[in-house]
Amino acid sequence: MLTMAPRTEEELLSYGVMDPVMVDALARNPVRDPQPSDPYYGDNTHSAFREHRATTLREKHHLRYIPGPIPDQVSEEDRKIPVRDGTEITVRIYRPVKKPAEGSPLIVMYHEGAWSMGDLTDEETNCRLFSRDLGAVCVNVEYRLAPEFPYPAWIDDSWDALKWAAQNAASLGADPSLGFIIGGGSAGGNITAVLAHIARDEKLNPPLTGQYLCVPAIMCFTPPTLISPRYRPEYLSHPDVTTSIDPVLKITTGADFAVHLQTNMKGSWADPRVVPFLYGAQEGGHRDLPPAYFQVCGLDPLRDEGLIYERVLREEAGVKTRLDLYKGFGHYFWTNWPQLEKSREFVEDTLKGVKWLLEQKP
Repeated sequence: MLTMAPRTEEELLSYGVMDPVMVDALARNPVRDPQPSDPYYGDNTHSAFREHRATTLREKHHLRYIPGPIPDQVSEEDRKIPVRDGTEITVRIYRPVKKPAEGSPLIVMYHEGAWSMGDLTDEETNCRLFSRDLGAVCVNVEYRLAPEFPYPAWIDDSWDALKWAAQNAASLGADPSLGFIIGGGSAGGNITAVLAHIARDEKLNPPLTGQYLCVPAIMCFTPPTLISPRYRPEYLSHPDVTTSIDPVLKITTGADFAVHLQTNMKGSWADPRVVPFLYGAQEGGHRDLPPAYFQVCGLDPLRDEGLIYERVLREEAGVKTRLDLYKGFGHYFWTNWPQLEKSREFVEDTLKGVKWLLEQKP
Protein backbone atom coordinates (compact mmCIF):
# COMPACT_ATOMS: atom_id res chain seq x y z
CA MET A 1 0.00 0.00 0.00
CA LEU A 2 1.53 3.30 -1.17
CA THR A 3 1.12 6.16 1.31
CA MET A 4 2.04 9.72 0.49
CA ALA A 5 1.73 13.08 2.17
CA PRO A 6 -1.53 14.93 1.53
CA ARG A 7 -1.42 17.27 -1.43
CA THR A 8 -0.75 20.85 -0.42
CA GLU A 9 -3.11 23.73 -1.15
CA GLU A 10 -0.52 25.16 -3.55
CA GLU A 11 -0.27 21.86 -5.42
CA LEU A 12 -4.03 21.41 -5.72
CA LEU A 13 -4.61 24.97 -6.89
CA SER A 14 -1.85 24.60 -9.49
CA TYR A 15 -3.88 21.83 -11.13
CA GLY A 16 -6.65 24.36 -11.74
CA VAL A 17 -4.54 26.79 -13.80
CA MET A 18 -5.80 26.50 -17.38
CA ASP A 19 -3.31 24.92 -19.76
CA PRO A 20 -2.35 27.19 -22.70
CA VAL A 21 -3.62 24.49 -25.07
CA MET A 22 -7.01 24.67 -23.37
CA VAL A 23 -6.96 28.48 -23.49
CA ASP A 24 -6.32 28.34 -27.24
CA ALA A 25 -9.00 25.68 -27.81
CA LEU A 26 -11.57 27.79 -25.97
CA ALA A 27 -10.67 30.86 -28.01
CA ARG A 28 -10.90 28.98 -31.31
CA ASN A 29 -13.83 26.71 -30.51
CA PRO A 30 -15.87 27.95 -27.54
CA VAL A 31 -18.69 25.83 -26.16
CA ARG A 32 -21.54 27.27 -28.18
CA ASP A 33 -24.84 28.53 -26.82
CA PRO A 34 -28.16 27.67 -28.50
CA GLN A 35 -28.59 29.47 -31.82
CA PRO A 36 -31.77 30.66 -33.59
CA SER A 37 -31.35 27.75 -36.01
CA ASP A 38 -31.65 25.24 -33.13
CA PRO A 39 -35.24 23.96 -32.75
CA TYR A 40 -35.03 24.40 -28.97
CA TYR A 41 -33.75 28.01 -29.15
CA GLY A 42 -35.38 30.16 -26.45
CA ASP A 43 -36.58 27.10 -24.52
CA ASN A 44 -35.21 27.04 -20.98
CA THR A 45 -36.58 23.64 -19.97
CA HIS A 46 -34.41 20.73 -18.91
CA SER A 47 -35.37 18.80 -22.03
CA ALA A 48 -34.07 21.67 -24.18
CA PHE A 49 -30.82 21.75 -22.23
CA ARG A 50 -30.54 17.98 -22.69
CA GLU A 51 -31.08 18.30 -26.45
CA HIS A 52 -28.54 21.12 -26.75
CA ARG A 53 -25.90 19.02 -25.00
CA ALA A 54 -26.59 16.10 -27.34
CA THR A 55 -26.54 18.36 -30.40
CA THR A 56 -23.22 20.03 -29.61
CA LEU A 57 -21.53 16.70 -28.90
CA ARG A 58 -23.01 15.13 -32.05
CA GLU A 59 -21.51 17.98 -34.11
CA LYS A 60 -18.07 16.73 -33.01
CA HIS A 61 -18.57 12.98 -33.38
CA HIS A 62 -16.63 12.93 -36.66
CA LEU A 63 -13.55 14.17 -34.78
CA ARG A 64 -13.58 11.47 -32.10
CA TYR A 65 -10.87 8.86 -31.67
CA ILE A 66 -13.17 6.29 -33.26
CA PRO A 67 -15.70 8.47 -35.13
CA GLY A 68 -18.24 5.78 -35.96
CA PRO A 69 -19.00 2.06 -36.13
CA ILE A 70 -16.19 -0.28 -37.18
CA PRO A 71 -18.27 -3.30 -38.29
CA ASP A 72 -15.31 -5.17 -39.73
CA GLN A 73 -13.76 -5.20 -36.26
CA VAL A 74 -16.59 -4.80 -33.73
CA SER A 75 -20.21 -5.94 -33.99
CA GLU A 76 -22.95 -3.96 -32.25
CA GLU A 77 -26.34 -5.22 -31.14
CA ASP A 78 -29.14 -3.48 -29.23
CA ARG A 79 -31.23 -5.47 -26.81
CA LYS A 80 -34.08 -4.75 -24.44
CA ILE A 81 -33.57 -6.18 -20.98
CA PRO A 82 -36.05 -6.32 -18.06
CA VAL A 83 -35.66 -4.21 -14.94
CA ARG A 84 -37.35 -4.56 -11.59
CA ASP A 85 -40.45 -2.43 -12.19
CA GLY A 86 -41.49 -4.60 -15.13
CA THR A 87 -40.32 -2.26 -17.87
CA GLU A 88 -37.34 -2.66 -20.19
CA ILE A 89 -34.25 -0.62 -20.89
CA THR A 90 -31.86 -0.75 -23.84
CA VAL A 91 -28.33 -2.09 -23.72
CA ARG A 92 -25.93 -2.11 -26.64
CA ILE A 93 -23.57 -5.08 -26.85
CA TYR A 94 -20.17 -4.80 -28.54
CA ARG A 95 -18.22 -7.90 -29.51
CA PRO A 96 -14.89 -8.33 -31.32
CA VAL A 97 -15.52 -9.75 -34.79
CA LYS A 98 -12.41 -11.87 -34.41
CA LYS A 99 -12.84 -13.42 -30.99
CA PRO A 100 -9.60 -13.82 -29.01
CA ALA A 101 -8.46 -17.44 -28.71
CA GLU A 102 -8.20 -17.05 -24.94
CA GLY A 103 -11.71 -15.60 -24.68
CA SER A 104 -13.22 -12.18 -23.92
CA PRO A 105 -13.45 -10.30 -20.62
CA LEU A 106 -16.72 -8.55 -19.77
CA ILE A 107 -16.97 -4.75 -19.40
CA VAL A 108 -20.17 -2.88 -18.47
CA MET A 109 -20.25 0.89 -19.07
CA TYR A 110 -22.47 3.70 -17.77
CA HIS A 111 -22.66 7.09 -19.49
CA GLU A 112 -22.31 10.58 -18.08
CA GLY A 113 -24.86 13.41 -18.01
CA ALA A 114 -25.73 14.35 -14.40
CA TRP A 115 -28.13 11.38 -14.16
CA SER A 116 -30.51 13.41 -16.33
CA MET A 117 -28.87 13.62 -19.79
CA GLY A 118 -26.79 11.46 -22.09
CA ASP A 119 -27.31 8.26 -24.02
CA LEU A 120 -25.49 5.28 -25.48
CA THR A 121 -23.41 7.47 -27.82
CA ASP A 122 -21.49 8.86 -24.85
CA GLU A 123 -19.67 5.58 -24.14
CA GLU A 124 -19.63 4.10 -27.64
CA THR A 125 -16.04 5.16 -28.39
CA ASN A 126 -14.79 3.44 -25.25
CA CYS A 127 -16.85 0.32 -25.91
CA ARG A 128 -15.57 0.05 -29.50
CA LEU A 129 -12.03 0.62 -28.29
CA PHE A 130 -12.22 -1.97 -25.50
CA SER A 131 -13.76 -4.53 -27.84
CA ARG A 132 -11.34 -3.90 -30.71
CA ASP A 133 -8.11 -3.56 -28.73
CA LEU A 134 -8.77 -5.59 -25.57
CA GLY A 135 -11.00 -8.27 -27.08
CA ALA A 136 -13.73 -7.47 -24.57
CA VAL A 137 -17.46 -7.97 -24.77
CA CYS A 138 -18.91 -4.61 -23.70
CA VAL A 139 -22.39 -3.82 -22.46
CA ASN A 140 -23.34 -0.14 -22.78
CA VAL A 141 -26.30 0.65 -20.50
CA GLU A 142 -29.02 3.20 -21.25
CA TYR A 143 -30.42 3.68 -17.76
CA ARG A 144 -33.49 5.86 -17.39
CA LEU A 145 -32.97 9.54 -16.69
CA ALA A 146 -34.21 12.08 -14.19
CA PRO A 147 -36.38 14.12 -13.94
CA GLU A 148 -38.77 11.82 -15.81
CA PHE A 149 -37.44 8.89 -13.77
CA PRO A 150 -36.05 10.28 -10.49
CA TYR A 151 -34.06 8.48 -7.80
CA PRO A 152 -33.62 5.56 -7.45
CA ALA A 153 -34.39 4.73 -11.10
CA TRP A 154 -30.87 5.27 -12.49
CA ILE A 155 -29.09 3.17 -9.86
CA ASP A 156 -31.76 0.44 -9.83
CA ASP A 157 -31.62 0.18 -13.64
CA SER A 158 -27.83 0.12 -13.55
CA TRP A 159 -27.68 -2.61 -10.90
CA ASP A 160 -30.32 -4.67 -12.70
CA ALA A 161 -28.31 -4.35 -15.93
CA LEU A 162 -25.12 -5.41 -14.15
CA LYS A 163 -26.83 -8.49 -12.71
CA TRP A 164 -28.23 -9.28 -16.17
CA ALA A 165 -24.75 -9.05 -17.69
CA ALA A 166 -23.31 -11.30 -14.98
CA GLN A 167 -26.05 -13.89 -15.47
CA ASN A 168 -25.81 -13.83 -19.26
CA ALA A 169 -22.05 -13.50 -19.67
CA ALA A 170 -21.59 -16.88 -21.36
CA SER A 171 -24.40 -16.33 -23.88
CA LEU A 172 -22.93 -12.91 -24.63
CA GLY A 173 -19.62 -14.57 -25.46
CA ALA A 174 -17.74 -13.29 -22.42
CA ASP A 175 -15.69 -15.05 -19.76
CA PRO A 176 -15.71 -12.93 -16.57
CA SER A 177 -12.85 -15.00 -15.14
CA LEU A 178 -10.70 -13.09 -17.64
CA GLY A 179 -11.94 -9.82 -16.18
CA PHE A 180 -15.27 -8.31 -15.11
CA ILE A 181 -15.04 -4.52 -15.12
CA ILE A 182 -17.55 -1.71 -14.67
CA GLY A 183 -16.89 1.88 -15.62
CA GLY A 184 -18.13 5.29 -16.58
CA GLY A 185 -17.52 9.01 -16.41
CA SER A 186 -18.94 11.75 -14.19
CA ALA A 187 -22.44 10.48 -13.29
CA GLY A 188 -21.39 7.17 -14.84
CA GLY A 189 -18.33 7.16 -12.59
CA ASN A 190 -20.63 7.81 -9.65
CA ILE A 191 -22.83 4.88 -10.67
CA THR A 192 -19.71 2.72 -11.00
CA ALA A 193 -18.49 3.63 -7.51
CA VAL A 194 -21.92 2.90 -6.01
CA LEU A 195 -22.26 -0.42 -7.86
CA ALA A 196 -18.83 -1.56 -6.71
CA HIS A 197 -20.11 -1.37 -3.13
CA ILE A 198 -23.50 -2.94 -3.92
CA ALA A 199 -21.84 -5.77 -5.84
CA ARG A 200 -19.54 -6.43 -2.87
CA ASP A 201 -22.37 -6.36 -0.33
CA GLU A 202 -24.77 -8.41 -2.46
CA LYS A 203 -22.00 -10.86 -3.42
CA LEU A 204 -22.43 -10.49 -7.15
CA ASN A 205 -21.41 -13.70 -8.88
CA PRO A 206 -19.11 -13.72 -10.69
CA PRO A 207 -17.45 -10.91 -8.73
CA LEU A 208 -16.18 -7.69 -10.22
CA THR A 209 -12.45 -7.51 -10.88
CA GLY A 210 -12.07 -3.80 -11.66
CA GLN A 211 -13.71 -0.38 -11.71
CA TYR A 212 -12.96 2.50 -14.09
CA LEU A 213 -13.72 5.87 -12.50
CA CYS A 214 -13.48 8.71 -15.01
CA VAL A 215 -13.90 12.26 -13.60
CA PRO A 216 -16.26 10.68 -11.05
CA ALA A 217 -18.81 12.40 -8.82
CA ILE A 218 -17.97 10.87 -5.43
CA MET A 219 -19.14 13.52 -2.94
CA CYS A 220 -21.53 15.09 -5.49
CA PHE A 221 -20.67 18.62 -4.38
CA THR A 222 -21.51 17.86 -0.75
CA PRO A 223 -21.04 21.15 1.15
CA PRO A 224 -17.53 21.41 2.61
CA THR A 225 -18.99 21.82 6.11
CA LEU A 226 -20.43 18.29 5.82
CA ILE A 227 -17.08 16.77 4.82
CA SER A 228 -14.88 15.34 7.58
CA PRO A 229 -12.18 17.80 8.72
CA ARG A 230 -9.76 15.00 7.86
CA TYR A 231 -10.38 15.55 4.15
CA ARG A 232 -11.55 19.15 4.02
CA PRO A 233 -8.08 20.68 3.45
CA GLU A 234 -7.91 18.75 0.16
CA TYR A 235 -11.50 19.56 -0.88
CA LEU A 236 -10.59 22.77 -2.68
CA SER A 237 -12.17 22.29 -6.11
CA HIS A 238 -15.67 22.58 -4.67
CA PRO A 239 -17.14 25.75 -6.23
CA ASP A 240 -17.93 27.19 -2.79
CA VAL A 241 -14.20 27.07 -2.00
CA THR A 242 -12.56 27.87 -5.35
CA THR A 243 -14.35 29.64 -8.19
CA SER A 244 -14.66 27.19 -11.06
CA ILE A 245 -13.39 28.13 -14.51
CA ASP A 246 -14.29 24.78 -16.05
CA PRO A 247 -15.71 25.52 -19.51
CA VAL A 248 -18.01 22.47 -19.58
CA LEU A 249 -19.19 21.77 -16.02
CA LYS A 250 -20.35 25.31 -15.35
CA ILE A 251 -21.37 25.07 -11.72
CA THR A 252 -20.90 28.25 -9.74
CA THR A 253 -22.06 27.21 -6.24
CA GLY A 254 -22.95 24.07 -4.35
CA ALA A 255 -26.46 25.49 -4.12
CA ASP A 256 -26.76 25.14 -7.91
CA PHE A 257 -26.24 21.40 -7.61
CA ALA A 258 -28.50 21.18 -4.56
CA VAL A 259 -31.39 22.44 -6.70
CA HIS A 260 -30.68 19.77 -9.34
CA LEU A 261 -30.25 17.09 -6.67
CA GLN A 262 -33.49 17.87 -4.88
CA THR A 263 -35.69 19.07 -7.75
CA ASN A 264 -34.69 16.95 -10.73
CA MET A 265 -33.03 13.92 -9.18
CA LYS A 266 -35.04 13.64 -5.95
CA GLY A 267 -31.83 12.47 -4.30
CA SER A 268 -30.13 13.24 -1.01
CA TRP A 269 -26.61 14.07 0.11
CA ALA A 270 -27.23 11.66 3.02
CA ASP A 271 -27.70 8.58 0.79
CA PRO A 272 -24.63 6.49 -0.13
CA ARG A 273 -26.38 5.31 -3.32
CA VAL A 274 -26.17 8.97 -4.38
CA VAL A 275 -22.94 9.91 -2.59
CA PRO A 276 -20.70 6.81 -2.62
CA PHE A 277 -18.13 8.43 -0.34
CA LEU A 278 -20.63 7.81 2.48
CA TYR A 279 -20.06 4.05 2.25
CA GLY A 280 -16.85 4.77 4.15
CA ALA A 281 -18.85 5.30 7.34
CA GLN A 282 -20.76 2.03 6.97
CA GLU A 283 -19.71 -1.35 8.33
CA GLY A 284 -17.80 -2.56 5.28
CA GLY A 285 -16.36 0.84 4.52
CA HIS A 286 -14.55 0.89 1.17
CA ARG A 287 -12.69 -2.35 1.88
CA ASP A 288 -12.71 -5.37 -0.43
CA LEU A 289 -13.52 -3.34 -3.54
CA PRO A 290 -11.94 -4.24 -6.87
CA PRO A 291 -8.93 -2.31 -8.19
CA ALA A 292 -9.76 1.18 -9.46
CA TYR A 293 -8.44 3.23 -12.36
CA PHE A 294 -9.03 7.00 -12.12
CA GLN A 295 -8.86 9.79 -14.67
CA VAL A 296 -9.15 13.25 -13.08
CA CYS A 297 -9.01 16.73 -14.67
CA GLY A 298 -7.39 19.75 -13.07
CA LEU A 299 -10.03 22.39 -13.92
CA ASP A 300 -12.91 20.09 -13.01
CA PRO A 301 -14.89 21.14 -9.92
CA LEU A 302 -15.15 17.38 -9.25
CA ARG A 303 -11.33 17.10 -9.24
CA ASP A 304 -10.74 16.76 -5.52
CA GLU A 305 -13.61 14.33 -5.06
CA GLY A 306 -11.71 11.91 -7.28
CA LEU A 307 -8.30 12.66 -5.79
CA ILE A 308 -9.50 12.23 -2.20
CA TYR A 309 -11.35 9.02 -3.04
CA GLU A 310 -8.31 7.54 -4.77
CA ARG A 311 -6.25 8.20 -1.64
CA VAL A 312 -8.90 6.75 0.63
CA LEU A 313 -9.19 3.58 -1.43
CA ARG A 314 -5.44 3.12 -1.63
CA GLU A 315 -4.32 4.20 1.85
CA GLU A 316 -7.29 3.40 4.07
CA ALA A 317 -9.02 0.51 2.30
CA GLY A 318 -6.04 -1.27 0.75
CA VAL A 319 -7.50 -1.14 -2.76
CA LYS A 320 -5.11 -1.14 -5.73
CA THR A 321 -5.40 2.10 -7.70
CA ARG A 322 -3.98 3.82 -10.74
CA LEU A 323 -4.39 7.54 -11.37
CA ASP A 324 -3.94 9.77 -14.41
CA LEU A 325 -4.27 13.52 -13.76
CA TYR A 326 -4.73 16.11 -16.53
CA LYS A 327 -3.53 19.40 -15.06
CA GLY A 328 -5.09 22.49 -16.59
CA PHE A 329 -7.80 20.63 -18.53
CA GLY A 330 -11.51 20.53 -17.80
CA HIS A 331 -14.39 18.15 -17.34
CA TYR A 332 -14.94 16.07 -20.50
CA PHE A 333 -12.49 18.15 -22.53
CA TRP A 334 -11.76 15.10 -24.72
CA THR A 335 -15.31 14.89 -26.09
CA ASN A 336 -15.85 18.64 -26.38
CA TRP A 337 -12.48 19.27 -28.08
CA PRO A 338 -11.73 15.85 -29.59
CA GLN A 339 -9.35 17.36 -32.16
CA LEU A 340 -6.74 18.12 -29.46
CA GLU A 341 -3.69 15.91 -29.15
CA LYS A 342 -4.34 15.89 -25.40
CA SER A 343 -7.79 14.42 -26.10
CA ARG A 344 -6.25 11.57 -28.10
CA GLU A 345 -3.77 11.05 -25.28
CA PHE A 346 -6.66 10.89 -22.80
CA VAL A 347 -8.45 8.19 -24.80
CA GLU A 348 -5.23 6.20 -25.18
CA ASP A 349 -4.68 6.49 -21.41
CA THR A 350 -8.20 5.14 -20.90
CA LEU A 351 -7.29 2.06 -22.90
CA LYS A 352 -4.05 1.59 -20.97
CA GLY A 353 -5.83 2.04 -17.64
CA VAL A 354 -8.54 -0.50 -18.42
CA LYS A 355 -5.87 -2.90 -19.70
CA TRP A 356 -4.15 -2.43 -16.33
CA LEU A 357 -7.41 -3.36 -14.59
CA LEU A 358 -7.61 -6.54 -16.65
CA GLU A 359 -4.07 -7.43 -15.57
CA GLN A 360 -4.86 -7.22 -11.86
CA LYS A 361 -5.37 -10.55 -10.15
CA PRO A 362 -7.74 -11.05 -7.20
